[in-house]
Amino acid sequence: MSELLTQILEKVRVAYVQAMQEGDYQQPYLTAERLCHEQLHIDADALSRIIDEDPTLLAARAGELVQDPDELDNPSVGAIICYNIVAAAMDGLLTVAVEHDWLDVDEEGNVLVDDTELHEDRPAIMRVDYSRSAQALENAGQAGASRLSKLFHAAEAQYVKLLDNEVHDAYQLALRTSSDYAIFAPEDIAPLVAENPLLLGLRPDGLVDPDLFEGDPPAGIIISSHLTHMLLQQLLEIASERGALARDSSGHLILPAEDEESSPQLH
Repeated sequence: MSELLTQILEKVRVAYVQAMQEGDYQQPYLTAERLCHEQLHIDADALSRIIDEDPTLLAARAGELVQDPDELDNPSVGAIICYNIVAAAMDGLLTVAVEHDWLDVDEEGNVLVDDTELHEDRPAIMRVDYSRSAQALENAGQAGASRLSKLFHAAEAQYVKLLDNEVHDAYQLALRTSSDYAIFAPEDIAPLVAENPLLLGLRPDGLVDPDLFEGDPPAGIIISSHLTHMLLQQLLEIASERGALARDSSGHLILPAEDEESSPQLH
């Protein structure tokens, strides 16, 4: 686990015990829920550092964890990961509550929560704006190419080399090249997130095949699908500049009719 996340979770645990003591040990479930939502919807810069320390967080899926109605249908990567952290932290705090006899468990080990707590008003929805990142601005101002730029430049160079020999097949070459340079492993995506935390604001946006991942793609795959799509668009622009693809009267690229093979594949 990320060292930074471990520190944050420990602070939440300490705050929970203190809040329960100050509240005369009332409402153990609601207190845990309130603290988790207040302290674990983490901003882009801190969350990017956590992911860099623990790339496995990019395997998180939305499932039924996302509670913000504005995020339900098309949740951001940051929201998906934070709601998973909240769920894990809740489990931990409820374990603390059971250990202190603030809550009981049934014969199967399920935590029993008083109905009065479940019918109380839920904690306010906490929102994080993942379109803001001081770290991304700082990194953008540094000299030298970013990791993502280097990856895209390598793909573009390979595409140009292929295009010189197979100019008639520009579109399929672009699809193939964008697939070849697609990255999807969490350990490969995490450094890109650390470099540019704004990637946490990306959303599925219909780019991931709904038949994959049961319609609930992992956070890392959402990022990967966007990067692959961006690369494909850049390669098609190169093809247009070299006269390998034409444009219509509106300036849009004229592409072959789409079929099941006409989108880059993550593999």
